[in-house]
Amino acid sequence: MSMDWDALLRGFVWGLPVSVLFFAGLAWGMRLALRSRQPTMLLLLSAALRIAALLGVGYWVSAAASKAWPLAGYALAFFLVRVLAVARARRVPNPGSSAAPEQGGA
Repeated sequence: MSMDWDALLRGFVWGLPVSVLFFAGLAWGMRLALRSRQPTMLLLLSAALRIAALLGVGYWVSAAASKAWPLAGYALAFFLVRVLAVARARRVPNPGSSAAPEQGGA
């Protein structure tokens, strides 16, 4: 079995912007939910829209080919963006806390 690099790249190219939008929507939804009086409904709506968009584009990308290479590229792009988003989220301090951790004194 040979790799279809063109199909893998096509899935990756489609997966990058969709994944960035997915995680940008997650960050935006979380910011809105933290200020909302009904965060549960807001988070459920946000998740439903983001998941539907991600799966819809993924289905469209994979349906165009007879093999799974575009879907593999799409998933690889999602995983890469996820790793970068988690790394960025860990690096950014919370707005409600101080930038430096507090040290206990005697």
